[in-house]
Amino acid sequence: MCAVSSQPDKPNLIAIVGPTAVGKTAAAIRLAREVGGEVVSADSRYLYRGMDIGTAKPTESEMAGVPHHLIDVVGPGQDFSLALYQRHAYAAIDDILRRGRVPILAGGTPLYVNAVLQGWRVPEVPPDPAYRASMEEVARREGVEALHARLAAVDPAAAARIASANVRRVIRALEIFAATGRRMTDLEGRQAPPYRTLVAGLALPREEIYAAIDRRVAEQIASGLIEEVRRLLDGGVPPDAPAMTAIGYGEVVAYLHGQVTLADAAERIRYHTHRYARHQLTWLRRMTGVHWFDPREAEWYERLRELVREFLAGNETDRGTSP
Repeated sequence: MCAVSSQPDKPNLIAIVGPTAVGKTAAAIRLAREVGGEVVSADSRYLYRGMDIGTAKPTESEMAGVPHHLIDVVGPGQDFSLALYQRHAYAAIDDILRRGRVPILAGGTPLYVNAVLQGWRVPEVPPDPAYRASMEEVARREGVEALHARLAAVDPAAAARIASANVRRVIRALEIFAATGRRMTDLEGRQAPPYRTLVAGLALPREEIYAAIDRRVAEQIASGLIEEVRRLLDGGVPPDAPAMTAIGYGEVVAYLHGQVTLADAAERIRYHTHRYARHQLTWLRRMTGVHWFDPREAEWYERLRELVREFLAGNETDRGTSP
């Protein structure tokens, strides 16, 4: 994927990527205010209503009047597939463009970002709760390796790229085969989206990302994360709902159920968020053509703004920098 497509007749799309806690949302909002843009979220956790503190969702004041899309789309008890996200994201981008505004895709959920920027063909097979429950029972009864072996028998290519520990993705691949009789890998592919795209990335050293994560976790707990999770549970959201598997929520559920102390829950949130940031960094290193910026450097934002203005003026930029 290159930073700027070579077809100037396509409408413009800006993307801001980076690991968690690096400042993507704030940069996107500031940029949107200056270039007449609107933000399209590429964060899987922002989709859910009532999940604000644990997701570090921007507040109304932080949004500064900038329209945001794909935030608070569904209730936390509902599922939201990658195919559904992609469809909604393209619809939001096209709507922004029709109104003469600039779409800015911002987020760090790798599957969501790639699905939009790389034009993934995602099998549109709706979730089958009964089938998923039966496969989860197989995983509990026979073990995750046995479940993975079932996938290897029907879709070896999918099994080769999905780790056995990733039970949700293993079950999804099996679910697609059960519903269609076709392998997930046969249904997937790519089709370049109809946008001229500029990709800007924000990067910090790993130790600084960890420190930012730790500060955020402390702020979330102080700001009412425990009360937020308690409200969700009291409101009828099952503790095993897909949204409640998000980092920060499952750990607090364990605390509220008396399984761990609050200190242990906070440490688990930090640990799991560090691990997720490492996953994001691995994904980001594989992206090519990204223009990287270090938020520690003086005037980094001014350089980003100038790059964006050149891009919107129709000028070609170079093919990116190293993170």
